[in-house]
Amino acid sequence: MRRRLTDLTLAGEKRATAGLLELDYHAEGEPLEQVGERLALVDDSGAKAAEVEVVDVQVVPFGEVTWEFAQAEGEGFRSVEHWREGHRRFWESEGYEVDDSSQVVCVHYRLAD
Repeated sequence: MRRRLTDLTLAGEKRATAGLLELDYHAEGEPLEQVGERLALVDDSGAKAAEVEVVDVQVVPFGEVTWEFAQAEGEGFRSVEHWREGHRRFWESEGYEVDDSSQVVCVHYRLAD
């Protein structure tokens, strides 16, 4: 999956990513990304493939994630409902039940120069 997401980002199709606040931040002890922060985009081997710059961060309830955000994730979702179905299934496979009030971190980024 990492290769696919990295390739989508490098191609300019993926400009956003979502994380579940409880799983990806609280459980990991990770702070939220900050606008202007630069992050390494790594490939399957763990090598740096590129750098991205965070341009927006919003924490929203799962049920309020927009179609515009789902499209910016660039993963071929056909609707926001399709996005919700795929993300709910993924996070539940990680052991976290998701409902419409679950907090999602929506991060928009761009490839850094």
